[in-house]
Amino acid sequence: MFRIKKLDIFIAKQFLQLFAGAFFICQFVLMMQFLWRYVNELIGKGLSLEIMAQFFWYMGLMLMPQAFPLAILLSSLIVFGNLGESSELTAIKAAGISLMQASRSLIAIVIMVAGLSFYFQDVVGPFADKSFYQLLLSVKQKSPEVEIPEGIFYDGIPNANLYVQKKNMDTGMLYGIMIYRRTNSYEDQAIILADSGTMQTTAEKKHLLLTLHNGEWFENMQSQDLAGSANVPYRRETFSLKRIVLDFDSDFNLADETGIAADARSKSLDHILTDLDSIIIFNDSIGRQFERDARYRTFYIPEIGKKDSLKAYAKAATGSVNFDSLFMQIPDSKKRAVVQRAMERAQTESYDLNMKSDYSFNINRHERMHRMEAINRFTLALSCIIFFFIGAPLGAIIRKGGMGVPVIISVLVFIIYYIFENSGMRMARADEWTVWFGKLISTMALAPVAIFFSYKANNDSVVFNIDLYKELLRRMLGLRIKRNITRKEVIIEDPKYATDIQMLAGITDRIAKYSEEHKLLHLPNPIKVFFMGSDDHEIECISQELETAIEDLGYSKDRIILAELNHYPVLVTHAHTRPFEKKWMNIITGLILPLGVFFYLRMWRFRLRLYKDLHDIRQTSDRIIPRIIEFARLEDDETVKYIYNKV
Repeated sequence: MFRIKKLDIFIAKQFLQLFAGAFFICQFVLMMQFLWRYVNELIGKGLSLEIMAQFFWYMGLMLMPQAFPLAILLSSLIVFGNLGESSELTAIKAAGISLMQASRSLIAIVIMVAGLSFYFQDVVGPFADKSFYQLLLSVKQKSPEVEIPEGIFYDGIPNANLYVQKKNMDTGMLYGIMIYRRTNSYEDQAIILADSGTMQTTAEKKHLLLTLHNGEWFENMQSQDLAGSANVPYRRETFSLKRIVLDFDSDFNLADETGIAADARSKSLDHILTDLDSIIIFNDSIGRQFERDARYRTFYIPEIGKKDSLKAYAKAATGSVNFDSLFMQIPDSKKRAVVQRAMERAQTESYDLNMKSDYSFNINRHERMHRMEAINRFTLALSCIIFFFIGAPLGAIIRKGGMGVPVIISVLVFIIYYIFENSGMRMARADEWTVWFGKLISTMALAPVAIFFSYKANNDSVVFNIDLYKELLRRMLGLRIKRNITRKEVIIEDPKYATDIQMLAGITDRIAKYSEEHKLLHLPNPIKVFFMGSDDHEIECISQELETAIEDLGYSKDRIILAELNHYPVLVTHAHTRPFEKKWMNIITGLILPLGVFFYLRMWRFRLRLYKDLHDIRQTSDRIIPRIIEFARLEDDETVKYIYNKV
């Protein structure tokens, strides 16, 4: 039965305090990053504090589900990092309480936060998203002089299209101005060209005042009866300074939300699923209609009828009809007309298919966006749990509290998550990946990491031991280890020189015999290596005896002997026989051709290295044995006699 203990209250209290602070920090960072995208929309618009407050309020509500996972990751890292750094985590484990048992109160809290995140996305988020973008659209329409783009016709002003070649944001000057004034009547259309000008709002904020310099005005004259003439009278005016007043209500008014409400982000999960059924039915009907058009219009030849047209197309597809031979039967006087008509029809069909392709892509994208938003409701809430099972074990493993290492790790994990999430969303939206794969790729990437860290932390396994990874890398790349034997400051017992000489002499003989039998310079048989090979324990025995002799001689007082000991190489005992110790792993490696070639060449490299090492051992032994005998004779005559008797 679950009982709330003092330890649960203690850890939960620390977590909630840090979670509150981390949440507001993450929320502030996300809001500033999001605000930076729309800072140009807000500057210079004269917005009231009430409008700005609504803008930030809706923005904060939208970004809260994104701030929850990052805050959970950071706070869990700091909590367990502090417990590990202060040895409290060690005391907890010494009391027989595992990491998962100590985290049970936090797991319950994180599940509740995940449920809160889902609620915000399903209930609060759609309302906030719709209100935010409605407010943003209204802000864009408030002051068009700031919003006018360069090199594009701007239609935000009623009954007018405005083109600006270049604008100066510092002075407000517009250059290369073209105004196309339009009304419901064709007769009084006007085109105004100007080299430069300025735009400002009138005092009552109901009109726009355009001050134009050095331009021309072209305008159609109104005419009641144009039926008898194809020409419409017009007037042309050249000016050096012209002021024009255009109707424009620059007071702040909320834009129509009809287009915004159709966005999938502005709908709840039930609304998305309901609309998704209608969208699928509509898209399928469009697809079937396009298929019928392709059958009865694209492959339709008027001269022979619909049925015969389809039969002719089927025969052509199977190769039973040769169009070249049919074309040659046409009289020469009609060939040019047939080719011209075929080209025109092919071009028309190409344009039609391109238009249908674009339309199909847009309606399918609308369907994909609804599917993505439905999945996003669950994945973003699930990321809260995943981030906890990454942050808590990492904090217990690293055992570093504060805002240093945890912040760095949190940022790195969140960047990885953001890359996967953003890439998956873009690829799924572009229909290059399936919707499920694109939206679940971040979860699939981080869930195994969370399981791995939780398992390692719960079992007190070493994960961030740098020496362990260095040793693994050294073994994979075959890097050498250099000996570093120096003279001991305190020597309790002198080396057993006679035994050491016997061992070195025996090793020399065994090396010579091994090199002759195994032919290390030759390429090994791949079949024996991967499918029939067995471990070679001879080199392992030689290495053990050599290390025993070197360890004993390391207590010598003679510097020459110690220097010679450093010339003995460290032997790799198994890499020259086969890649792995387990037979089934060698078989799998041999069957996978690229991997097998890599390990085969690696093994051959170790055989060449072993040949050189054995040669170096023999040469070093030939130098060190006479020196041992000479040093022993200088130290003690009895020892020299004993050595001579043994060797």
